[in-house]
Amino acid sequence: MEDAACANPQLLAWVKEWLDLARERNSKGITTYKNAYDSLKACPLTFQHPAELQQLKGFGPKLCGRLEENLKKYCHENGVAMPEHPQTRKAAQRAQNSGALEDDEGSKTTKKTRKPKAYVPVFRSGAYALVVGLSTLAEDAPTGMTKSELIEIAQPHCDSSFTAPSDPTKFYTAWNSMKTLLQKELVYERGRPLRKYSLTDEGWEVAKRIKNNCELQTEDKENHSFGSKSGGRLPEIPSSIHRQQSPVAEVELQEAPRSALPSLIPEGSSIADASSLPTFAPIRLPPGSFSVHLLLDVREVRAKTDRDYMQEELTKQGVKPIMRSLELGDAQWIAKPHDPSLLARHGSEGDEIVLDWIVERKRLDDLVGSIKDGRFHEQKFRLKRSGVKKVIYIIEDIAMDPASFQRYEESVQSAIASTQVFNRYFVKRTSKMDETIKYLARMTNMLQRTYEKRQLNVIPTTVLTAQNYIPLLEHLAQKDTGQSYYISYSAFASMASKSDMMTLRDVYLKMLMATKGITGERAIEIQKRWKTPCELVKAFGACGLGEAGQKRKQELVFNGMGHLFGRKKIAKPLSQKIAEVWGDS
Repeated sequence: MEDAACANPQLLAWVKEWLDLARERNSKGITTYKNAYDSLKACPLTFQHPAELQQLKGFGPKLCGRLEENLKKYCHENGVAMPEHPQTRKAAQRAQNSGALEDDEGSKTTKKTRKPKAYVPVFRSGAYALVVGLSTLAEDAPTGMTKSELIEIAQPHCDSSFTAPSDPTKFYTAWNSMKTLLQKELVYERGRPLRKYSLTDEGWEVAKRIKNNCELQTEDKENHSFGSKSGGRLPEIPSSIHRQQSPVAEVELQEAPRSALPSLIPEGSSIADASSLPTFAPIRLPPGSFSVHLLLDVREVRAKTDRDYMQEELTKQGVKPIMRSLELGDAQWIAKPHDPSLLARHGSEGDEIVLDWIVERKRLDDLVGSIKDGRFHEQKFRLKRSGVKKVIYIIEDIAMDPASFQRYEESVQSAIASTQVFNRYFVKRTSKMDETIKYLARMTNMLQRTYEKRQLNVIPTTVLTAQNYIPLLEHLAQKDTGQSYYISYSAFASMASKSDMMTLRDVYLKMLMATKGITGERAIEIQKRWKTPCELVKAFGACGLGEAGQKRKQELVFNGMGHLFGRKKIAKPLSQKIAEVWGDS
């Protein structure tokens, strides 16, 4: 839906203006403005006064007050009468109704009370699926279902995902319907911290009404039909339900085993200076001799039951991705020569060349999780070591539990700022997966127009080692400023692999980064001073015993790195934490 087609275009325009401003400033109000923008854009009702917007998600008294001030100014500048406040309008209506209801004798007529309609959830809605799922339990069952168990059974009965935000305009998942069922006292919630759910007596009545409603018998016979011999219960659903892949998906997924590559690149000796670097004749691919393609990780899915969504939607956008288990990142771009044997004839392998662009995609909840467990810093470290010059972080701003997000909001904003300022990676924020898909499609089209008109210079794999790869790229960038150099996909995957090319130094750095507060930069600085884990442990052991020795252990890393500047510096508290991990031997 375009903004112009919204039922309240002027109010929506003001909210969008504030949302864009919040994004530019990277302020905390992005989520609030985004929720307000999406709910107003999707609402088909026309509002006379901004105060009426408080019934929508994201609109509170403060935001409605700002809109009211804007509307007053707008009406004054355009000579239009300011709409009446709803409270004033309701007071006038009450007074009018009060007079109309009095008869000649001064008595008041009584209103007929309507019997409330029995609650039945909308067919294939989240609440409908949850009730259906819970009704597979026996009515006298002593325990209920956990969230994960219930989602597995309920998902086939719902058109929206229980694990990913629904599209096109909503951020919450079908699981939010559980709040409605709890509020209506149709579901019990028991247990902490592992919550279990079961139907109340009223909930069982709703389940029986669903079963007896003849309009619901058209449900898909394969996975969703109700058995006629269920004896008052809905039949149990199989524990695992697999979605059939499209023929296109089957063809593309056959390429996945490419990730199981041998270690093509030897470790090699350390590089002292530029004279230690190899000389070579690059493999040159002239413009028009190759095509650019998008690689997409096979694990990029919308939900467990909708695994091919990204692939299918990209294909609809005119971009047919190559599906593969990527060693690094979630998407990247390659060039494929029209002559598949070209690289092999010139000292390389395969028929794919890695370009200078890679994407790491994170949903907001996944970003929070990766910050908490340290994966975020480890991933950025591996991206930096990969040699790819242009890294894009796509962050999907899905809605999260407000209380949970507030605890980590500052950490998220700090992580995003660090990624932009210190790592110099481009951060692209999207509102949902569909927006991410459109962005990847646009990027693919742009890179095809850009690269297919260029000459590509490829470094033969035979001259590469794990030690000379990054120094060689840096040397070529300084020496040949007008040219870019690339390597084959097989060589890149071999060096980016988490296991195949794992050296002692890599393991050591990962061990250091497991301690909270040790970033990739700090881990490298520690490794420069104590080359191996054994050296670090021996250094702590040389500090001696007793209180004096313990103090020397706590200050060991601080004395070695406390004088550094910026993010490489290690303060005393972190030094003490390192001593607790490495010095207690």
